[in-house]
Amino acid sequence: MTTPWPLEDLWLALSPLSPGLSLELLPSIDSTNTELMRRARQGQTDPVVLIAESQTAGRGRLGRRWTSTPGESLTFSLGLMLQPPDWSGLSLAVGVSLAESLTQLLQAQPPQTAHPDSARPVLGLKWPNDLWCDTGTGPHKLGGILIETATVPDASTGLTGRYAVIGVGLNVRTPVGLDSTIPPLGLMALKAEVRAPALLRELMPGLLRTVLDFNREGFAPLLSRFAHRDWLLDQAIRLSDGREGWARGVDRQGQLLVDTDRGRESINSNEISIRPRH
Repeated sequence: MTTPWPLEDLWLALSPLSPGLSLELLPSIDSTNTELMRRARQGQTDPVVLIAESQTAGRGRLGRRWTSTPGESLTFSLGLMLQPPDWSGLSLAVGVSLAESLTQLLQAQPPQTAHPDSARPVLGLKWPNDLWCDTGTGPHKLGGILIETATVPDASTGLTGRYAVIGVGLNVRTPVGLDSTIPPLGLMALKAEVRAPALLRELMPGLLRTVLDFNREGFAPLLSRFAHRDWLLDQAIRLSDGREGWARGVDRQGQLLVDTDRGRESINSNEISIRPRH
């Protein structure tokens, strides 16, 4: 039996936070992010949550391909006009919200509080846009975040602004056959009754509140919440350009701080990819 999507209940929960917000469910599309970017460039800039039961050409950061089929994952994009004081750290703010909601749902622990003998899964964030979980055999990827923006006229004001598209992809069932440095993990492996429709209902209110808070205040107020879930904190890491160092958290703009042989450096997520050293 197919689990129904709670769109009306979710709209009632979200509309007080963002008047005019709509929710749209599609059985299949190339990519929810791509579709909202197309719409934005055509002048459609109203706030919307676009959910797809399957994606045929979903994308991750750095152009990585990410596809999904019905029931296997939760894929959606939140699109809205934003004007934060500083755009830096938006993916981290989104990640903090998702990690906190998932931790509560799964009764997991964040990396900075996990006890080595605990049987509870450890869930946190791998800078800049991945959700990781360890059930005792090392980190696994639960999902990721992709943020894109378009400079467009704001339909409500007539002024030029930026439309943000915040894409989220989470594994519901564990994918098979993926060639990945970090193996994937599905949420059903952690909680068997998890399904995509109910998962969306759990995640969206907190996510929308966090994005709206970010729009007012930027990333800095979330710094301690991110640090609590920072998977890389004080870990030896290797940058994609071959340099090595130690991750030392993030600054108030969400840039990764790394101690290398050249001293402490700030790494921008657009510049480089990070992997822990094993």
